[in-house]
Formats: sequence, C-alpha cells, structure tokens
Amino acid sequence: MSKKLRFLGRGGTPGDTCPSLYDAEDHFVTQGWRTDKLGTVEIPHLLLGFADHDTFIGSPLTDTGRGTFLVSGDPVTDPEVLAQMEIEPNEAAVTVPKREREFYGAAS
Repeated sequence: MSKKLRFLGRGGTPGDTCPSLYDAEDHFVTQGWRTDKLGTVEIPHLLLGFADHDTFIGSPLTDTGRGTFLVSGDPVTDPEVLAQMEIEPNEAAVTVPKREREFYGAAS
C-alpha cells in the first residue's frame, strides 16, 4: 500500500468530521463506520463526490436505503497509513480500487 495519503474530503456527521475519502495513488482509502463484517464500512452517499474528476470507487456499493452505502475492501492496518487519518473508535478504513471513468452516457 502507498504510504502517502492525499485527503479528498469528508462528511456525513455533524460538523463533517468523518467519514473520509483519501487518494493513495492507485487506489482509494475509504474511512467509514464499522459494520459487523471485517473489511466492510458504511459511508455516506456524499463521500463519492470527493473523488477526483473522472475517477470513481471501483468496488460494488450496496445502498442501505438510509443515505449510505456499504463498501468492502482490504482493511487498513498499517500504522503509518492509519496515523494520517483521524479515526474514531466506531470507524475503520478499507482500500478500494480507483477506476477511471470511460463511459459518459449514450449519445442521443
């Protein structure tokens, strides 16, 4: 895993202190609320809007029906990476693929 994270944005709690999205060069790190499944976090819909132009999270997103998605990836355990984030006790971080957008809608 890349050691240097670039903060992209956060939101979803009062004061928008968390969850967060980070760029790690060839993948994203998503910081979200812990779930009962290791490697799966819950993130607010708005977090996807912080991805760089023409990129997106390349992991399946499951809509919870309450303004959040469940997203799964490899749990972040590297202390050097975790030290770059402000993680609350009820949160965890996972790595997810970063993909480039190639489809811009069908032409009329």
